Parts: sequence; C-alpha cells; structure tokens
Amino acid sequence: MRKLILLVLLVSWVFGAEAKVKTLVIASHPYPNSSTFIKSLEQAARSVKNVEVRNLESIYGYDTRAIDGSLEREITRKYERIVFLFPTHWFNITPMMKAYLNETWGSVGPNLWQGKQMLVVSTAGGGSSTYGKNGRVGVELADVFLSMKASAAHAGMEYLPPLVFQAVRTSELENYKNAFIERLSR
Repeated sequence: MRKLILLVLLVSWVFGAEAKVKTLVIASHPYPNSSTFIKSLEQAARSVKNVEVRNLESIYGYDTRAIDGSLEREITRKYERIVFLFPTHWFNITPMMKAYLNETWGSVGPNLWQGKQMLVVSTAGGGSSTYGKNGRVGVELADVFLSMKASAAHAGMEYLPPLVFQAVRTSELENYKNAFIERLSR
C-alpha cells in the first residue's frame, strides 16, 4: 500500500493528479473551525484536475434552509461522479449534508442522477472499539452509511465502495490525503 501511495505521489508531482471522470465533491463539517481532517482532504481534492469542490458551510453558512436546490441540481448535472466528504456525525452525515440532500434531491423523484457515480468519504475518531463486528455499534464504518447507498439506488446512481478513515490521527494525515487523491484519480 505504501508503495502505491508513493507511486501516486510521484505521478501527481510530475504530472499532477487528474480524475478520469468529471467529479464534484460536496464537503461539509458542522464545526469547520475545528476541522483538521476534512479541511485537509478538501484541499487535497482541490489539487486534483477535473474535480470541483463545494463546501456547504462556506457557501450557505449554517442555515439548513438556505440551500438553493435548483442551483445545486444544475451544478450536479455537469458531473459524472459525486463525492460526499464529511466527518461521521453521530453515525450519520452532517446536518448541512442532510439539508443539501433534502433540497437538492428531495422533491425530484427516482433516477435523478441516472448513471452517475456516488462516493462517500468520511472520517471518524472511533476505531475498532466502536466499529466492526466486535465494536460497540456492531458494523463497519463503511456500512454506517446504508442510507447513502439507498439514496444512490433511488437516484439511479452507482454506489462506489466508501473511503473511510477511522481512529483518525494527525500523524496519518498525509496518508489519508494521498489515499483520497488516489481514489479521485480513478
């Protein structure tokens, strides 16, 4: 894995990383001033060609009713892959991410994004004592987002295997960023 990450870094440094498909990253963090990992992953995504990042709190503040669903649908139509980037928030997506889905997807019915890809990228402080079959919640972190998988199916999307980072540590931040760049570059 480390050799792959080093290869991705070298290729990115020489040629610049580029997503093979036009990608939209929707980022959210309920406490952006204290965000370390999501901010860093967002910056990593911005370094990849063919990727646009929209941070919900930067655009709409914290008002869950302020999201312009029509505008967001118009923007989303331009992309082949939609990435949702957020910290795991009480075993779920963030409040602004939920509001985004409500306003952007909620009233338009099935097959909204037919043929597009969905990728969930999330961080969590909890490790194996929380996630996994022997953890307190009894499921893997990637499986916590079953509602996102259902949303993808409802919208006619291909749900890609989530990229999740649990028991996150600052000392591993570069590895997380590189893994995210590698996933975006596919």
